[in-house]
Amino acid sequence: MIEVKKGENESTANLVRRFTKKIHESGILGRVRSLKFRKRSQSDLKKKEAAVKKARLKQKMNFLRKLGKID
Repeated sequence: MIEVKKGENESTANLVRRFTKKIHESGILGRVRSLKFRKRSQSDLKKKEAAVKKARLKQKMNFLRKLGKID
């Protein structure tokens, strides 16, 4: 956790600037932004279903090619 304390004669603008600088140096903001749009990995069942669907489509396309319906 980042903590910044205000000095006696320090303005709030300067305080915000120091806080922003510390956040940037720590790399917290970049890490949080990358996690925000992180894509979850597919489950094993979904992977298998996708592979079966792709194989069936490939088989169907080859069949239609043999019939001459698709170039």
